[in-house]
Amino acid sequence: MSSSKLPKEFQHFIFARLFFVLGLRMITTIVIYQVFHLANTYMVGFAGLAEFVPAVIAALYAGHYIDKHNKKNILVWSYACYMICGITLALISLPWFGFSNTTQLTVILIVVFFTGIIRSFAGPSANSMIAAIVPREQLQKAISYNSSTWLISSIGGHAVGGLLIAGIGISNAYFVTASLILTAGIFALQLYPKPPVQNLEKEPMLTSIKKGFSFVFSNKNLLGVISLDLFAVLFGGASAFIPEVASTILHTNAVGYGFLNAAMDLGSLIIVALLVKYPMRRKQGLKMLLSVAGFGICIIIFGLSKVYWLSFMALLAAGLCDAVSVVVRGTILQLFTPDELRGRVSSINLIFINSSNELGQFESGVTSRMFGTLPAIIFGGAMSVLVVTATWLKFPKLRKLEY
Repeated sequence: MSSSKLPKEFQHFIFARLFFVLGLRMITTIVIYQVFHLANTYMVGFAGLAEFVPAVIAALYAGHYIDKHNKKNILVWSYACYMICGITLALISLPWFGFSNTTQLTVILIVVFFTGIIRSFAGPSANSMIAAIVPREQLQKAISYNSSTWLISSIGGHAVGGLLIAGIGISNAYFVTASLILTAGIFALQLYPKPPVQNLEKEPMLTSIKKGFSFVFSNKNLLGVISLDLFAVLFGGASAFIPEVASTILHTNAVGYGFLNAAMDLGSLIIVALLVKYPMRRKQGLKMLLSVAGFGICIIIFGLSKVYWLSFMALLAAGLCDAVSVVVRGTILQLFTPDELRGRVSSINLIFINSSNELGQFESGVTSRMFGTLPAIIFGGAMSVLVVTATWLKFPKLRKLEY
């Protein structure tokens, strides 16, 4: 095998990732849109909380479970369960069933609760497999491809989700997402088994979980990167506001909403594509801190904007900045985590990062109700800048981080 060519198994992994994230992002886009129109932005925040709580609770056990079981099987079953959730959302949204808004909203929140549990297994099991598929010297390249795939799928999911809502309706859009996740499962079945690196059967679960946290908290660079992203996404997340901004401020339709929702991921894709060809060689930590500060400023601009093109460009630029942090964090996570701890560390990363999206969605709903939509967006962007300042002072070594 050429040293520059990634293994064929990695191609199956990437295609599984592509279709799963595409379906996942479409479901998220449709749910946010549907919940907003069934209720309001405040309830969109509660939908985020409904996914956040089970994801965090289950992740504590998921990391331990992943490290002592076949990761391929966990991934396949996670995809299957997520597909069932998509079908359930499609059925509950069928117009001829005649369910009331309250019934639909209740079922949506229940399904979202279960997707939080599923994601706590799906994400860490996938991330912990990368190092077992590609050689160590190809990890940075594989991480860039993995990030690019995630972003392409995320962009497609957000944009196509809006197009499908406008073109075929909410219920049919959910059926499309279920078929995409089924395709992801077929590709995942092509992967080789990924048994545990060591036998953890006799290790108590709490001891196992504690080892994962001990590793993260003893690695100051990893802790600093995770903490920075946690609070930046928590306060600076704008996804919960987009339906209301698109509808009441920018006066655009479902298609415009879909593209606005995809703008940040599009910006991230541009940067990740450049980093595949021109990887960061020096001062990665400093560049990450500056980019997160830029992210906060872009969110403030989004909150101040009253025209579609400026709002779109602000979110696009926010994505450009966010991608730098994603690549730096992902590279550190893969390069410095021991094989036997990958499941647990990936789960902790999910708690800090992935779940911060849902908690940030809830925070957005609460601050929107307290201050109003636009002040809440501006507040979140300002807090992201403040988080960078605090990180700069608390983790001085992070400014000098290089790998």
